[in-house]
Amino acid sequence: MPPVTPGSAQPDVFASVGALAEPTRRALYEYVAAATEPVGRDEAAAALDIGRPLAAFHLDRLVVAGLLEADYRRRNGRRGPGAGRPAKLYRRAPATLEVSVPPRRYELAAGVFAQALEEADGTALEVLLDVARARGRALGRHAAGAPADGASAAGAPAAGAPAAAPRALDRLAELGFEPVADGPVIRLRNCPFAVLSQSHRDVTCPMNLALLQGFAEVTRGLSAEADATPGYCCVALFAAPERPGAASALPGSVVAGH
Repeated sequence: MPPVTPGSAQPDVFASVGALAEPTRRALYEYVAAATEPVGRDEAAAALDIGRPLAAFHLDRLVVAGLLEADYRRRNGRRGPGAGRPAKLYRRAPATLEVSVPPRRYELAAGVFAQALEEADGTALEVLLDVARARGRALGRHAAGAPADGASAAGAPAAGAPAAAPRALDRLAELGFEPVADGPVIRLRNCPFAVLSQSHRDVTCPMNLALLQGFAEVTRGLSAEADATPGYCCVALFAAPERPGAASALPGSVVAGH
């Protein structure tokens, strides 16, 4: 077995991830990460039914680990004398942490593939979108409990339809999209391909849309469309039937949202 070179194991990343080993701290991180607005100490303590000092201790340790960010703000909007002390509020840090032992660099390979697609002719992108839709359909069938070998889920009994959407959302969560309901719209709080989309948006975002359109095709009651709502993934899921004027999967149809 080759020796380990000092410093080669990304000790800071390991320390950050290791901070989640403590159960209460991990539960606090998950609570803050799932929140749509910054979270205060009192709110976090009440959510986990723990004391405020314990919540503050763990929240601050998560800040030190780089997993959360904190700032001070008056939540009542008041300023000046008598406005009260600002509260310390926490939100998920934007940094992406990955640990692989031994080291793997899949992001590097993905970037090479994406650049090759960008420099190839239009046929290559068409193949990418076709493959992405097929993979999305397979993921959708898996979520619905149907065969993933190409058989259509359209003939599934109507009685199974109500359970299909919750299973689909669970599957999207497993894939890292962090779906949240916003009325009839399901928005995706996280893009699993965010890093790649920053440098190769012209192929990554259309691929993501095609993937989720394929997923929605075999999921009863959902359609996937390009969506540029700030702070969310560039694709959202809508209650079927599809809205008039829905975006297509053309390469230029997705340009924002990650």
